[in-house]
Amino acid sequence: MRFLPESAGKRIPCYRVLDDNGEIIVGSDYEQLCEEIAVKMYTNMVSLQMMDTMFYEAQRQGRISFYMTSTGEEAINIASAAALSADDIILPQYREPGILLWRGFTIEEFASQCFGNKDDCGKGRQMPMHYGSKKHNFVTISSPIATQLSQAVGVAYSLKMDKKDACVVTYTGDGGTSEGDFHAALNFAAVTEAPVVFICRNNGWAISTNISEQFRSDGIVVRGQAYGIRSIRVDGNDALAVYSAIHTAREMAISEQRPLLVEALSYRVGHHSTSDDSTKYRSVDEIEYWKMVRNPVKRFRKWVERNGWWSEEEESELRSSMKKQLLQVIQVAEKKEKPPLKELFSDVYDITPPNLREQEKQLRETIIRHPQDYPSDVPL
Repeated sequence: MRFLPESAGKRIPCYRVLDDNGEIIVGSDYEQLCEEIAVKMYTNMVSLQMMDTMFYEAQRQGRISFYMTSTGEEAINIASAAALSADDIILPQYREPGILLWRGFTIEEFASQCFGNKDDCGKGRQMPMHYGSKKHNFVTISSPIATQLSQAVGVAYSLKMDKKDACVVTYTGDGGTSEGDFHAALNFAAVTEAPVVFICRNNGWAISTNISEQFRSDGIVVRGQAYGIRSIRVDGNDALAVYSAIHTAREMAISEQRPLLVEALSYRVGHHSTSDDSTKYRSVDEIEYWKMVRNPVKRFRKWVERNGWWSEEEESELRSSMKKQLLQVIQVAEKKEKPPLKELFSDVYDITPPNLREQEKQLRETIIRHPQDYPSDVPL
């Protein structure tokens, strides 16, 4: 009689390409990047970083109700987006705006969604940060944790049945892996051999719950193996490593028609959201270390500069231009009127049922009786 040990004595290694100084680690096996893609990746990382800063400040000024940053996780966002095809379908969690940024979602569209104005493609019916875009194959974000994972497997299985040359990529945080949906999705994907890539941002914190309080296993990567899914652990602050891992995972998912799991180790430098104060449960020194020493944007910039593809002048021009654009976009977005009242009742049913028609009638009657309580920027 022999029991399997509760855990292996040796941790699963982490795939890296760049060291903390942006130097290629000798002997690294990675996908080569041309200048055009590398520069676009870097400028998108900076743009995402600046957009987060400006929108976060707008929330603190009371101009939008809620926001979440991707600070510290820019490489996971942008490098994974760069490694995918526009035909690949994304089912995100809520810290993947960089995917949309890479695919062409404009700063104006981000602002319109956060302000919930008439140009918001979600018609003001989602809380800020819950982006979606059919045009960019980006399924609308929803707040419940991990529900998108099993849905992603279903979408991937449909691609398999239709013999599409594409896969599904779905994201979650380490906290999402503590939900039953994560385990159901991995088992579902393994059994159906669906072409789906699960990307877990293991950033150390599920709001205020540290990973040490979530699981005793060697991170997330071993869970894929337990369900019969090929898996890899990658340095999520290394843009080259993330790009290479996702590029290869995508090829395997499509050519071999199989699911894959990528655990990207990172750190959530920002607060969980504007409703959180992370200094209550972790030290400022810890946050500053990851912000300054292990910064993924700075690390990738050093590599791009070392190749002669970027300069200090271009850096200054980019940041100055982005700041001006963001300030202007925010000012315009907050002044636009909201979607009309009728949009509260549209898009759910082909033919509006009697109960919804009655609700709309009652609402309009209430507004007529109490016009002072109705916001003036929402058209009737």
